[in-house]
Amino acid sequence: MPRAKLSVRMPERAWIAQLSRDHPDARFRVLAAMPIDGGGTGLVEVTAEDPDAIVAEMREFDGIDSVEKLESSGDTALVQFHTGQPFLLITAREAGLPLRPPVDICGGVASVWATGSPERLSAFAEQLEAFGMPFEVDRVTPEVDPASLLTDRQREVVTTAVRMGYYETPRRASLTDLAGELGVAQSTCSETLHRAESAIVRAFVEELPEGDVESGRPLFK
Repeated sequence: MPRAKLSVRMPERAWIAQLSRDHPDARFRVLAAMPIDGGGTGLVEVTAEDPDAIVAEMREFDGIDSVEKLESSGDTALVQFHTGQPFLLITAREAGLPLRPPVDICGGVASVWATGSPERLSAFAEQLEAFGMPFEVDRVTPEVDPASLLTDRQREVVTTAVRMGYYETPRRASLTDLAGELGVAQSTCSETLHRAESAIVRAFVEELPEGDVESGRPLFK
């Protein structure tokens, strides 16, 4: 199942678009959001030189019904809010597509991860266009099931290595200790562990921007 990262330009009338454009050096990270009471509620982390001043500005926007600052420390403030303009929530709901937090918003542009079938992603694209939210597709990667990365034997070796402290610094167990625990030759243990580590590292690298993967079929129809 493909996973897409989109850069979505929020509508001019959206409060978070206006606020993030007024403060281009600030980052608004939506950690959680859900539809409720004809709108949406969520948690947003505001990172800026003076986050409390931005929170005070949030209270002045017509598009925000309530703002509650939960905590503030240094350049970061955590805020719970309710809005009648949950544009991304509405578009995702209409497409039947869950969005994966966090959603970062800077300068009026939201960085969004969405996972679903090509049909669902296509429906999401149509909803974004219908709401006047132009977007660009930054990345497309396959959704990887961690359980499918390793064989049963590789999984056993890796989990035993973790349990015995092989990956701790300093190590609490050597390769010899690990092989003894598993009842295999040291060379066999080393090769199995190396293959497992290689699979894990490759999967990690594919998640980086340099590791973009072509889906092999159109994402948006």
